[in-house]
Amino acid sequence: MWGVCVTSLKDIKNIYCVGRNYELHAKELNNKVPTKPMIFSKPTHSTVEANGQEILFPGDKGSIHYEVELVIHIGQDYIDGITVDEIVDKMAIGIDFTLRDVQSALKEKGHPWLLAKGFPNSALLSPFIDFSGAEDCKRTSFALLKNGEQVQIGNISDMIFNLQIIIDYIAKNFGLGKGDIIFTGTPEGVGEVADNDEMQLKWGENILGGCRIILAK
Repeated sequence: MWGVCVTSLKDIKNIYCVGRNYELHAKELNNKVPTKPMIFSKPTHSTVEANGQEILFPGDKGSIHYEVELVIHIGQDYIDGITVDEIVDKMAIGIDFTLRDVQSALKEKGHPWLLAKGFPNSALLSPFIDFSGAEDCKRTSFALLKNGEQVQIGNISDMIFNLQIIIDYIAKNFGLGKGDIIFTGTPEGVGEVADNDEMQLKWGENILGGCRIILAK
């Protein structure tokens, strides 16, 4: 059994995200499947906990897409050779919200994605639960419900780059320490949110968190 862990969003240090880490998701957006991890980041101001509340998003920046992901929490500073099960202490289900029209314009210009990925409330997180180990996590799938209908489901066994590869790559290129979190990538099925959509985050058969989307007029 897992238990809910008390983790303040204020204690999160860095937010790393892995892009295109599921082959079918890369293909659904007509992107090339990467040969090495694609890493981007979000500011800590983008975090918000999914505790059933209304969450405000911009209504004047075009389409906003949901991308459900397994999120891992780093429990100690990285040292060379450390394993996933040693360094990860908690996990959550999250949504990497994306301003898709903004991202498409940035990609055309070859610019970074920050404006499309780092806006307030764009890193939605369920409450953290105990991390049971990389192999054990493969026995359970995570999913997103929108208005009661399942729109995405994923399992980390389908990732292009597994948790160990992601952790080692981020640590060696950017640094990785206690309090950092990693959005590990989204499976296929991403789509647009609309005003008043109800979102629920699932781990197996358990709802870990949810929210209602409000688009600013």
